[in-house]
Amino acid sequence: MVKGKRTVRASEIGTFIYCERAWWYQRQGIEPINRSELAAGSEFHSAHAGRARSVILLRFAASALAIAALVYLALALGANLVW
Repeated sequence: MVKGKRTVRASEIGTFIYCERAWWYQRQGIEPINRSELAAGSEFHSAHAGRARSVILLRFAASALAIAALVYLALALGANLVW
């Protein structure tokens, strides 16, 4: 690390893009007064992300089952036509 320079983290860039004033407060070491609201928001987003992952997995499973059913149907119809 070069003396006098520091690493800029991605979260810091995100804070700056969202709100320059929030970034400035953070750099000054000033704590937000709405800590409980921020924690509740983080908890909500974390729970929502879990539900979103579940939906993605369920959609994948449904698609896989539909494809398997179609393949089974095609094979069953094909077997009946041969006999």
